[in-house]
Amino acid sequence: MTVLLETRNLVRRFGGLVATGDVSLTVLAGETHALIGPNGAGKTTLISQLQGELMPSSGSIWFKGADITALPSHRRAQIGLARSFQITSVLPDFTALENVRLAAQARQGHSFRFWAQIAQDRALNDEARGILVRVGLEAMTSVPASVLSHGERRQLELAMAMAMRPALLLLDEPMAGMGKMDGAKMTRLLAELKSDYAMLLVEHDMEAVFALADRLSVLVQGRLIATGTPADIRANADVQAAYLGHH
Repeated sequence: MTVLLETRNLVRRFGGLVATGDVSLTVLAGETHALIGPNGAGKTTLISQLQGELMPSSGSIWFKGADITALPSHRRAQIGLARSFQITSVLPDFTALENVRLAAQARQGHSFRFWAQIAQDRALNDEARGILVRVGLEAMTSVPASVLSHGERRQLELAMAMAMRPALLLLDEPMAGMGKMDGAKMTRLLAELKSDYAMLLVEHDMEAVFALADRLSVLVQGRLIATGTPADIRANADVQAAYLGHH
């Protein structure tokens, strides 16, 4: 299998605190790779480094065979790394369609075209509508994001990430704050998208993680203690002691 994303001895310090300690991780093309661990393990810090929000203290990040450690986040998005945030980042006063269209527009580098031109761009509109259908929001196309439910906002955020046409989706707790029904709906949606996108999934919902992941990596106190298949991870005594025993 081709390695799509790789971190090599990644370290991130905040003063005396080591948030990411010598993490070497690979995500393969076409796989759903889950990153799990207790609160404060450094998962979001790691994702932020992958996306370019945070620079590592040392180590390197490789994507599609190229060293991207120094690339800013917008350049990473343009080459195929798209992040869905832990806290929803949609524009509340814009409709669902406008939010997705803006993401597609950003991908094309048309940030400074006149709004009227963009609104009339049939290709962008058709693409945005198609993505909304894919995530189950076809009925919400003209609805302002501010009136969407929490679950619908998460679907919209995923749609915006998809509009970037990523090679890899970085999903930071997509089920956060969801009830059982919405969580199950999001799990089904991500399962349907597995055939089209590689994913790195940070999630506390273990039922969803074990349903979706091809491989899992376990982060505890900033360090990777295990990587393997769901069966490997369930059977790993260190993981049981450090994390899964608490669930």
